[in-house]
Amino acid sequence: MADIVLSVAASHAPGLAGLYSGAPEDTKAEVDKMYGTMGAEITAADLDVLILVGNDHLANSRVLEYPNFLVGMAAEHTGPYEWFKPWLNCRDYTLEGRPEVAEALISGMARRGVQFFGRRENLCYDDNLSIPTVLCDLDTNDVPVVPVLMNCNVPPIPDQRQCYAVGEALGDIIRNDLPNGMRVGLFGSGGLSHEPGGKRYFFIDQEFDHWFMDMLEEGDHDKLLNEATPERMEESGAGGTAELFAWFVVLGAIGNQPCSRLGYTAYDNFKCGVGAVRWQMGS
Repeated sequence: MADIVLSVAASHAPGLAGLYSGAPEDTKAEVDKMYGTMGAEITAADLDVLILVGNDHLANSRVLEYPNFLVGMAAEHTGPYEWFKPWLNCRDYTLEGRPEVAEALISGMARRGVQFFGRRENLCYDDNLSIPTVLCDLDTNDVPVVPVLMNCNVPPIPDQRQCYAVGEALGDIIRNDLPNGMRVGLFGSGGLSHEPGGKRYFFIDQEFDHWFMDMLEEGDHDKLLNEATPERMEESGAGGTAELFAWFVVLGAIGNQPCSRLGYTAYDNFKCGVGAVRWQMGS
């Protein structure tokens, strides 16, 4: 029986690296606090693997052959993908993979009626993995990672209930299929409110962002599943805010654990509400 010993979630806006230097000092301080706290806690957790659930932005699959969940099975994950480097403006990185854990996720999901796809070659990583890596120093602290990239763009995308159910299956796999004593961390990467390339490109729906994180802290999962619908996500940012469904995978895996926010900022040039939360495991 493996143990989930750490669970966090945070935004991954590319501006957090590429536009950081031009941000106001209070925004920089908030970003440093959020990601610094997560990085320190990930390091202190002494993880055997960090399963990072993020969003694929049409980078790894054809639209007509688009998997809802794609697992990186490589022994090493390198990034960012060349095409994204000017946009992200972050350092190159190499992360240790855990192919055997990736295989266990794919086969375990199949036994539970959920289809995960996997690729052994290095995937094309943009801000989904790159931002958590460079801001939490996952590469320099040698944290083994299994990325799970999910569909947030090609309709019909998995909604809040589907993602929560996938998370429940993930939690069951971790507790029953992975080796005894394995220390597992979960990271939900994506959101908050943003509308990439849309008419409201610079709009940040701060009211929605605080509402969403307030509900996480309240801990009423039934209410969250009823109210955080795809329609509500689209109202606060078409084509972007629904990245938050990656957080629902983490929620489903851990169950009703106490949640607290680590910070929030709404600098318009980031074009995204930026926030982070942590769940207190073992409560």
